[in-house]
Amino acid sequence: MAPIMFGVLVVMLLLGYPVAFALAANGLLFGLIGIELGLFRPDLFQALPERVYGTMNNDVLLAVPFFTFMGLVLERSGMAEDLLDTIGQLFGSIRGGLAYAVIFVGALLAATTGVVAASVISMGLISLPIMLRYGYDRRLASGIIAASGTLAQIIPPSLVLIVMADQLGRSVGDMYEAAFIPGLLLAGLYALYVFVVSMIWPKAAPGLPPEAIAYREPNGARGVWQLGVLALFSGAVAYWVMGRTGVKSGADHVVLLLSVAVTVAFLAATFNRTFGAQRLALQAAVTAVLTAGAAWLTLNGSTTLALLGDSIAAGALYALAVALVERASGRRLISRMAEQATFVMVPPLALIFLVLGTIFIGLATPTEGGAMGAVGALALAAMKKRLSFDMVRQATYSTAKLAAFVLFILIGARVFSLTFYGVNGHVWVEELMVSLPGGQMGFLIAVSVMVFLLAFFLDFFELAFIVIPLLAPAADRLGIDLVWFGIILAVNMQTSFMHPPFGFSLFFLRSVAPKLPYIDRVTKKETAPVLTSQIYWGAVPFVVIQLVMVALVIAFPQMVMHYKSAAVKLDDKQIEEQFQGLGSSMDNELPPLEFK
Repeated sequence: MAPIMFGVLVVMLLLGYPVAFALAANGLLFGLIGIELGLFRPDLFQALPERVYGTMNNDVLLAVPFFTFMGLVLERSGMAEDLLDTIGQLFGSIRGGLAYAVIFVGALLAATTGVVAASVISMGLISLPIMLRYGYDRRLASGIIAASGTLAQIIPPSLVLIVMADQLGRSVGDMYEAAFIPGLLLAGLYALYVFVVSMIWPKAAPGLPPEAIAYREPNGARGVWQLGVLALFSGAVAYWVMGRTGVKSGADHVVLLLSVAVTVAFLAATFNRTFGAQRLALQAAVTAVLTAGAAWLTLNGSTTLALLGDSIAAGALYALAVALVERASGRRLISRMAEQATFVMVPPLALIFLVLGTIFIGLATPTEGGAMGAVGALALAAMKKRLSFDMVRQATYSTAKLAAFVLFILIGARVFSLTFYGVNGHVWVEELMVSLPGGQMGFLIAVSVMVFLLAFFLDFFELAFIVIPLLAPAADRLGIDLVWFGIILAVNMQTSFMHPPFGFSLFFLRSVAPKLPYIDRVTKKETAPVLTSQIYWGAVPFVVIQLVMVALVIAFPQMVMHYKSAAVKLDDKQIEEQFQGLGSSMDNELPPLEFK
């Protein structure tokens, strides 16, 4: 009965029935058939209420609405617009600069929103008209926007990874740490593709003309090198400070390094804008107080406070040194471009630390991190004076809609799996998968091909709730690390957002891309629309890149397995000695037994 159940489910989905109801109806229908045929025990249906209640009582899934709400608030706060404008100006003069900016901003939005729709729609509305204005190839522009938006599915705090961890029975924090390097590497592969295209077809990705470059100094210079100097100084200070803490493991080390560097750069830029070279005495006094406070925190405070104190002191000292040089030479050493880039990048980077940093260093669970992220997003919207009741209402409505969508699919999957497991369907799938030739590698290749093909017709949530519970036992039986297995599937399922013709990223981009000729508001010239075929063809190279990334994760598991280095390691010898000591002390305290 199990193969027939699975086949009927696929047919129902292809006919267009809603996923949640197709799953539940399939489970109930075949459960009744199984009872009539004596293949299914009737009392198993009594477990249905408990399974539904267990789904609703799952604390891990509570992170889904938190991160969704955070992403929707950030989308409406204008953070993406500020980022794309500033980073586009930073990269704009080089060939393919706007495409690099979209990838960079896509990675930042992914690390703050975790929602594909928010990223794709924001970048489609803001960057696509600019790329078309300056002559970008429509296929490249469409593909890079859609692909950069899907980074939200692999770079933490991804909703995909939360659901994946729940289905695999693994820690969300481990999934986040394991996905960190593959996510950044995937963004790097996108940038490499843009570089190759811009070298072979320069007209497909031109640089911005000089008149389109803003944030210049009075003498006309851009001052980009000054941002590089500030970034190098901040990175060096962060590396020196972190070397004293002993934190050396992968993702948490990167996040903490980034947090210290951002603090140093932000304070340096703030002091430079506030005091400058004209109020040197006041700046020197403030710097002296901050440095003394940092020294006291280093000697008497906790590690976190010491990190914060050292970062503040380093930023203040750098700003003071810059002010002294500017006073003596008359030249600015922190340009307008350096200041603008620093101020625009600090809010999302601070939010990344608030969410991911607290999770990685163990201060918060993913659910608590999501709650802090939601509060942080509201605070950022309030700082930009864009927080309103209407915005919060819309974000709350969309969050409830998505959360209900996820919950109903999961409940339907529970009903389906109850019957499927009751007729030993999981045993059939496990034996089928384990018997594949090639051992672990043969299993991983076969599963990757199967998931890639299913992604043409099913989206991530459908794959996660139907397929993963069936594949996980077989992977565990073959000795495959389930976190590694989950990251392989997550990167693979990312293609479901990019597959023509059903990829959701392509639908999101189509909804905001111009469908008719329009007059550009800057050049006042008529601009041709973006065709659906151009969006689809633009997505194809990035689907190939994602498949290359799947192969890299399979071939080099070390890029995922670093998550184990952050785990607490117990010394068996020390534990045995402690128990021996405990036993001897208890023996000494107990009075001797007397028999009469």
